[in-house]
Amino acid sequence: MDPTSQLLPAAFASWHPLAQASALFLSTFILEDAAALGAGLLLGTDGIGWSVAFWSCFAGIWLGDAGLYAIARWWGRPWFEGSRLRRHAAQVKRSEEWFARRGPWLLVITRMIPGSRLPTYLAAGFLRVPVARFVIITGIAAFVWTALILALSRQFGEWLQTYLQFGTRSILILYGLLLAIMIGLGVRRQLGKGVMLRRLRAVIGRWVRWEFWPPWLFYAPVAAYCVWLAIKHRGLSLPAAANPGIFAGGLVGESKMEILEPLMRSSPGFTAPAALIREGAPEDRVRRLREVCVALRMEPPFILKPDQGQRGAGVKFVRSWEQAAAYLASTDAPMLVQRHAPGPFEVGVFYYRFPSEARGHIFAITEKVFPEIVGDGTSTVAELIERDDRARLLSHVYLRRFAGRRDEVLAPGERLRLVEAGNHAQGCIFLDGRRLQTGELEAVIDEIAQRLDRFFVGRFDIRYADKAAFLAGKEFQIVELNGASAEATNIYDPRNSLWSAYRTLFRQWGLVFAIGAANRSAGAAGTGWWPVLRAWWHYRRLASAYALAD
Repeated sequence: MDPTSQLLPAAFASWHPLAQASALFLSTFILEDAAALGAGLLLGTDGIGWSVAFWSCFAGIWLGDAGLYAIARWWGRPWFEGSRLRRHAAQVKRSEEWFARRGPWLLVITRMIPGSRLPTYLAAGFLRVPVARFVIITGIAAFVWTALILALSRQFGEWLQTYLQFGTRSILILYGLLLAIMIGLGVRRQLGKGVMLRRLRAVIGRWVRWEFWPPWLFYAPVAAYCVWLAIKHRGLSLPAAANPGIFAGGLVGESKMEILEPLMRSSPGFTAPAALIREGAPEDRVRRLREVCVALRMEPPFILKPDQGQRGAGVKFVRSWEQAAAYLASTDAPMLVQRHAPGPFEVGVFYYRFPSEARGHIFAITEKVFPEIVGDGTSTVAELIERDDRARLLSHVYLRRFAGRRDEVLAPGERLRLVEAGNHAQGCIFLDGRRLQTGELEAVIDEIAQRLDRFFVGRFDIRYADKAAFLAGKEFQIVELNGASAEATNIYDPRNSLWSAYRTLFRQWGLVFAIGAANRSAGAAGTGWWPVLRAWWHYRRLASAYALAD
């Protein structure tokens, strides 16, 4: 035996019992069976007391089990419900029913099989096994298992170590074989449909073109620059003070209705009418919707969208009362009903004004292009999408939206608009619209903005039909106003370079922080970060139940 290893029990035995317990407790989060085995071996040399060995290992193992459950239930499941994978909700529901019947015995059995606990406990959390049931069953199993490991390792340490290593290795090999078989069958099936190559091209295309990068990658430099701005202006929460008249300045959690109401009062001729449908029973919400539509003299089609929403999530172009009722029944989140502004043109006008300035400015204008596919009488909707050079890059968005029509063959010349929400994340095409910026338009936008209570920076989403009238600051409808977290979305013009996009975003956030600092100097109290984080978490929970956007 290695002389060094002979010294370890003696060294450990000299530790204070609290230090021994802490070391074993923390070790269970790395390799729980190894920690318990080590504690049992130490018991055999009288290097540790039985109570310290047992309770530290038991507590660590039980808490680790609960941690896996919590991660899957309160992070993994909301992520699933907010992602495109939720189309598999029916399979998940069946798995929940199966686990409800067989889960208790499965939790007990997997405790005795090394390597099987991680997937089982994550599955228990994801499939929403009741918390009390999981905690009690795993607690009893961990209690018995810990006592058994300590007792056996004290007498048969070398044999037990071989068993645990063999069991873990065997389970991992089995998982690997099953995963390889599943991947192989999936690849074979997709190749047989001719889908794999098209999907691969789409994935590569999205990574090559920065406008389709995932937010966590694209916004990393912007987040770093915001940290620098926070240091420069001595305040990380300054964006929440940029618009004191809006909750959190419009960062997250603001009510669309609370922003639209002042617009409808102060600039009724320029604002698409809207009303709020609050929480309640589905039949009560439908009744309220009909009352609102009578008051606003609306009939389908109209727009239904969440009162709290970002990136176009949950926006529905409702064509019938039946469709409206089905949407209201699918979520109890407060919804906003708004008269449909047909356009057909839509722009995003990013505006700002410092509190000390008499007039505001247009920072950027974005033209929004709603992509279409055109039928040829032979190709399906899915084939037309996959064939289009740009549409195939967002085929995962469009094919989810038109899941019920993907095999439909469009007649020659028949057009299908792929997106109704003017949002880049939903598939709308954004172009730099600086050519639309005129002094007349800027003056009217500034007048509308200054009628609002303490609004200084954000983006007006506008629809219009007559270009000449729009350039003259006439005949347009504001469908939404976003605050401090709004983007100057002209950055997504495919002709822009990545550096050009970052340069615009850096200027934009520089304005937001500077305006927030000016408001702070004038005595405005911004929303603290804790209410902002709570609002973000609340929004994440709401958004998981939103329907696919149109």
